[in-house]
Amino acid sequence: MKHVSIGKEMFVRNRERLAKLMKPNSIAIFNANDVMPTNADGTMGFRQNNDLFYLSGIDQEETVLVLAPNFPDPKLRELLFVRETSELIAVWEGAKLTKDQARAASGVAAVHWADRFLPLLPILLAECDTVYLNSNEHTRAVVEVETRDARFVRYCKEKFPLHQYARVAPLMQQLRAVKSEAELGLMQQAIDLTEKGFRRILKFVRPGVTEYEVEAEYAHEFIRAGAGFAGYQPIIASGANACVLHYVENSQPCRDGDLLLMDVGAGYANYHADLTRVIPVNGRFTPRQRQVYDAVLRVMREARKMLVTGNLWDEYHREVGKIMESELIGLGLLDKHEVAKQDPDQPLYKKYFMHGTSHFLGLDVHDVGNKYQPFAPGMVFTCEPGIYIREEGIGIRLENNILITETGNVDLMASIPLEAEEIETLMAER
Repeated sequence: MKHVSIGKEMFVRNRERLAKLMKPNSIAIFNANDVMPTNADGTMGFRQNNDLFYLSGIDQEETVLVLAPNFPDPKLRELLFVRETSELIAVWEGAKLTKDQARAASGVAAVHWADRFLPLLPILLAECDTVYLNSNEHTRAVVEVETRDARFVRYCKEKFPLHQYARVAPLMQQLRAVKSEAELGLMQQAIDLTEKGFRRILKFVRPGVTEYEVEAEYAHEFIRAGAGFAGYQPIIASGANACVLHYVENSQPCRDGDLLLMDVGAGYANYHADLTRVIPVNGRFTPRQRQVYDAVLRVMREARKMLVTGNLWDEYHREVGKIMESELIGLGLLDKHEVAKQDPDQPLYKKYFMHGTSHFLGLDVHDVGNKYQPFAPGMVFTCEPGIYIREEGIGIRLENNILITETGNVDLMASIPLEAEEIETLMAER
């Protein structure tokens, strides 16, 4: 999507940070994502490889970035290869980046056309001991399509079998988990747009509107600002649909007396927001809806207190589970005596709260990061407890984005309405 120029400084610093983690006399190579086909001659919208974007700022297909910080020839220590444009491409697709434009966006001085990459590769590898290659190593990833990175790994091992290969993904996870001020600024822009979308729909939702109409209101607010939806399909789930965690049909009418769960976020310059709010379709919570809503909100507030420097992922989630158990007992959904006898590996609260409370957020909505490393300043997590009561048709999840600091944390979504009273008041102004 369109956005204001980011400038090259952030990407220059990102490459410098990676270079400090690389082994001596090594090289790292990053490929753009493929343009994925649909059917016939159709293609999906292009989405850049986030590691390549993080290091270069180039948001264009058929791009390759090469980093060899200790290479004998200084001119070959940073290389960027981009697709060469032509009059034909300009007519059918629009002109691609010129070399000067690629230099300005990335800060890489040595920019070549993409067809120069493979001829230069033997020269580069001849002087390097370790070759860092990239792959998608997210713990929740299910990759059934061969990626450009996977093809390149196979190519290198066939052509250069005696080299020592290494994974660059762990290094990138370490770097990307801690956000710079520049990255936080881009995320805040995505969050601010998400807030505008949410406030817009508070004045729009009423009995009879459809879930897809609500989705369209968000889209209007995001696209008119040069952004788009974050890297996941928005969840606009009314009534019992909210009990389906990844409900994305967004096709049903919003009925009087039902709740509407919206898990949605804007994506700006490839950085993401991730918000979940639940509102009453008719503008007023019923007593039971309010009871469950307030329980989720209390869990959210207690969970946020634990998103601080030094805490550990698994311990954090175990403590949140204990808080949720207490709330579910208070709601009459769990029996405290049964909870006392439960299998600790199969806690009873999972019937009503079956997902995690937090995930990393950044260039990916479920961003990369090592769950076994202590929380550190600069990390951004979602905080999103939920209670799903299928037998009552009630699903409530509340989600904000939390920045960990040296002294605590900052709620990046603190200005977005969250209290039930405020939501009812704003909806009454429709």
